[in-house]
Amino acid sequence: MIGAAAQARDSLGVFEAWGAFRDPALSQSGSQSGGPRCYAIAMPVAAQSAGFAAVGSWPRQQVRGQVHFRLSRMRAADAAVILNVGDRRFTLVAGQVDAWAPDARADAAIIAAMRSATGMSVQTRDAGGRGFADTYALRGAATAIDAAALGCARMR
Repeated sequence: MIGAAAQARDSLGVFEAWGAFRDPALSQSGSQSGGPRCYAIAMPVAAQSAGFAAVGSWPRQQVRGQVHFRLSRMRAADAAVILNVGDRRFTLVAGQVDAWAPDARADAAIIAAMRSATGMSVQTRDAGGRGFADTYALRGAATAIDAAALGCARMR
């Protein structure tokens, strides 16, 4: 696993609170698994939060613009996960600590909303039943998403 962690990521740029990166998408054994991935990523505004928001592309799998959230806390099993982007609201599908758009159409709608909003938040309840929200600034998000898409466009 150390070999996979030591693999260099190519920085495609940092744009306000968002960064864009390309990496080889290694398997756990350290071998190439399906080619590169490119993604825009940001941490929540609250510095103590362990979560992140990302928009990724895996060109060889023909996946583009997939939205992913790592929640800052473990989610209650029965808790809905709601994403608010500007004045738009989306229900996400979720595991214990990860959440995604339910389909490619929702991914596209979320990214479109991100391009015109100044902030977004992911809300749910934690395993103890307490509500929480991870909040993200969206300045630089559109540029980082575009940089990540372009970073993998050359690698089909």
